[in-house]
Amino acid sequence: MLNIANTQQAEAWNGWEGQHWADNPGYYNGMLDGFNEALFTAAAIQPDDQVLDIGCGTGRTTLLAAGRAARGTALGIDLSAPMLERARADAAAQGVTNAVFEQGDAQVHAFAEGKYDVVISRGGVMFFADLVAGFTNIARALRPGGRLAIITSVPGSPDGDYARATAALRDHMRGPSPAAQGMMSMIDPARIHQVLADAGYTAIDMTIIEAMESLGRTADEAATNICAMGPVRFNLSHLDEPAIATIRDEVREGLRPYETPEGVQLRARVRLTTATRP
Repeated sequence: MLNIANTQQAEAWNGWEGQHWADNPGYYNGMLDGFNEALFTAAAIQPDDQVLDIGCGTGRTTLLAAGRAARGTALGIDLSAPMLERARADAAAQGVTNAVFEQGDAQVHAFAEGKYDVVISRGGVMFFADLVAGFTNIARALRPGGRLAIITSVPGSPDGDYARATAALRDHMRGPSPAAQGMMSMIDPARIHQVLADAGYTAIDMTIIEAMESLGRTADEAATNICAMGPVRFNLSHLDEPAIATIRDEVREGLRPYETPEGVQLRARVRLTTATRP
């Protein structure tokens, strides 16, 4: 039986939102892949490393980590059964044999103590109900001197590409969807530093990373993708289909200036944090 502390998140990521991620990994990876180079440069994974990927979702970063740790292993852990099913299928299709996926709550999961050389996370650490408890448990899994490299959200800018492109949604976004609750828990750098220090990490460093996110091949496809995302779908769910269609059309027109030969490309920003277990 799974040991779950974050029951609300477990329910959400095993519900319709988690299923949508599992069914559309290309879209969500398109949003996030631009940050992979910075994440993996900071993680500095070596060929013999044991890597732990927190909140691995459909396994994109776990598989990339496994490629770098060619003589080691990469373990991806996530709450979402449908997303892990996709991760395992992708690993098999790509012939990756040193990536393992487990369903679990990283805040309380019984990791092997001191096993891992590197911990990475492309956003999954933001959703712990108790951040200090979560990062303390992860620290136990790291060997002394082990490295942590994580990506978390930054506050959205009203002048940013996404805000301008999706202005039609602004008045409708009243609150987070079930799976998005906690997404803003680590937007304050002072809070991040305090959490990591309280969890026992040292050499804490933070930097803002900017990259392009790809939202679809065309403005029409990108608007459809955005309106199907959990937070947007959740906040539009009280409207009838004609009203939603009107909003989607407005979003599509807002996205047209961002169409490129490579698809709809918007500038986005995240915070990259690194730290060490002493």
